[in-house]
Amino acid sequence: MTSLSTGDPESIGGYTLLGRLGAGGMGVVYLGVSASGRQVAVKLVHGSYAQEEEFRTRFRQEIAAARRVSGAFTAPVVDADPDADRPWMATLYVPGLSLAEVVAKNGPLSQRELRTLGLGLTEALRDIHRAGLVHRDLKPANVLMTDDGPRVIDFGISRASDNQSLTMTGRVIGTPPFMSPEQLASPREVTPASDVFSLGSLLVFAAVGAGPFDADTPYMTGYQVMYETPDLDGVPEAFLGIVERCLDKDPAARPELAQLDRMLQALPESDATAPPKAGGSAKPRPRPTPRGAATTSAGTTTGTGRGRRTRMLLTGLGTALAVTGLSVGVGVFVSSRDTTTASQATAPTDASDATTTASARAASLPDGWRPWQKELRYDVKGAPLDYQSPGCVSEGSALFCGGTGFTAARIDAASGRTLWRTGTRPQGVQPIGVHDGLVYVYEDPDDTTRRVVALDADTGQRQWQRDINGTEDAVLYDGGLLTLSPDYSSFVAYGYSGKELWQAPSLDEYCTPSALGGVPYALCSAGTEPGQAPVELMKLEPDSLTETATLPQKAEALGAVGGQPVFLAPQTAKDVYEAGYERPYNAVLRVDPETREVERIPLARPLSGAATLVDGVVYFVRSNGSVTAVSADSGRQLWQKATDVESLSAPAVSATYRRVYFSNRFGRLLALDSRTGAEVWRTSALDDPGDKAQGTPPRVLLVKDAIVAMAGDTAFSRSPDGPA
Repeated sequence: MTSLSTGDPESIGGYTLLGRLGAGGMGVVYLGVSASGRQVAVKLVHGSYAQEEEFRTRFRQEIAAARRVSGAFTAPVVDADPDADRPWMATLYVPGLSLAEVVAKNGPLSQRELRTLGLGLTEALRDIHRAGLVHRDLKPANVLMTDDGPRVIDFGISRASDNQSLTMTGRVIGTPPFMSPEQLASPREVTPASDVFSLGSLLVFAAVGAGPFDADTPYMTGYQVMYETPDLDGVPEAFLGIVERCLDKDPAARPELAQLDRMLQALPESDATAPPKAGGSAKPRPRPTPRGAATTSAGTTTGTGRGRRTRMLLTGLGTALAVTGLSVGVGVFVSSRDTTTASQATAPTDASDATTTASARAASLPDGWRPWQKELRYDVKGAPLDYQSPGCVSEGSALFCGGTGFTAARIDAASGRTLWRTGTRPQGVQPIGVHDGLVYVYEDPDDTTRRVVALDADTGQRQWQRDINGTEDAVLYDGGLLTLSPDYSSFVAYGYSGKELWQAPSLDEYCTPSALGGVPYALCSAGTEPGQAPVELMKLEPDSLTETATLPQKAEALGAVGGQPVFLAPQTAKDVYEAGYERPYNAVLRVDPETREVERIPLARPLSGAATLVDGVVYFVRSNGSVTAVSADSGRQLWQKATDVESLSAPAVSATYRRVYFSNRFGRLLALDSRTGAEVWRTSALDDPGDKAQGTPPRVLLVKDAIVAMAGDTAFSRSPDGPA
């Protein structure tokens, strides 16, 4: 960081500026601090660009993109004003050198570091692509080597900051040495395969200290990218095959991310730098001297989806720019009893009869309940494993939460007091579930092993543990726990005592365990990436895998109604890489597991948003706060409500109080009438939900009638009587 220069502002958007982190062709990034002391990176656009409406549009798109991507490998957006005289955006400050700075300072990475970097970036791209985006500017300056793993940053505004802008018939966005051939030829038509090409170039840079297409001018570089063989001289032999496939000129020939992840996982984890082997054109050129074995530790994490996140520790801290975002999460909790929510603001609307119904009942609360708020953070030493999906599960009046610095804790639902805590490695992941006195959690004891652990609900004592597959979630079903074996070969079911109940073979394609209506199923898709082929619903039983139905490509599993699995059919399966895009669905699909027939129930019009099935109703929740309720039996729209509360959680539903409850990532609670969608009440946001609020999925559940919600790593409970 350098001191502020003459003409630099002293504050932006209420953030006091401490110094300059960097400057590029399109803006300056400052280190700022909020009134509460939180450090942020504030990106301020140059005045000349602020006059261009096209540029402002791009800046708005960057902010929207940053807010869609999962926060595990990015820095969450804290604040932004794209309409200011000089547009700006503030993200959480992430200390760390960029990959470019690490290589310049210490030389190329060792083989172990290279493998870990590749795994982490593969998972980062998977998150980005799942959000419907293509990064388009993956380069060493946009990868931060932080103390808790690599972070991919910058979705567009600083793309010219390396003075590598290439102007042909217009302004080509990207950095030529790390762009794909199709990005240079037709930038509007790039697909996720373009980022895979850039990843290959970045791995070469990390391995030898120079890119595979370096040239004296951007024009020559662009020519080499499009037509010449990459220079792979000095790349470790173990990585040559991977890099060559990533750098194929044909996008269709490049590996998909799941395949690339398996290729990297299969590499040895030796700390020694592997002997280089000449490859590609083998043109001689000076390279920085590779450093020897470095002290590195790798860990793995799992996000809310299927992907396995690999985190990395590298020596050498510094300062860097952190720009990208978050996604809205899910987690469904249903009460067959009553429910309402409370906090501090805003009056009820036009749902007076529902309010009367709720107030006519005495709330069933945990004994001695009172409103509470608790930070789920416990400071420990050790390599962090942050899944970026903390949350809570409940059974009866018992509440169990995951957080930062511990694996799981039992929280007194009446007071918020911690009754027991287990695990010392930070994980930040919601427990799998709780059943019959056991709490099921994940544990990653080392770089290669993932396991599920059963804990005694009363004491937190470990009862049993089993190693499972590192990329697929374990799910509870009626009768036990369903997992995928570590070698992908079989599905394994365990009883609540930990005894293996049965196994069923897996297919030689992408399969994931699922429990629909309490019944164990496998969801399979040909190919190496989910969503690239029709979905095969396979019923799992001892020693057998029975095909039950074939669903359309990108069909979304919701659950079951009356024992029949329920899916959503997409209006289009086409991948759209555009900020803010939400896939539309045009039908509900119900599968009869006996006849294997699929009933298609058309929707009156296509609907988009995160979909949740609760008590026969599908709730579509859009990122802009719009909620639509649809009958899973008829496809009929029951109601639609356009709220102004963005980034809502999945709903928690009270059948008795006839309420649908939501939380957002800042701790604001919203109650809608489940019959009409009318707003009953809402609350203010929390005063300080913590640094993780922007990048963590919000959640809400019911413990008896008490509301328990998650914002960042903060849990809090409110009364069902509404705001005072």
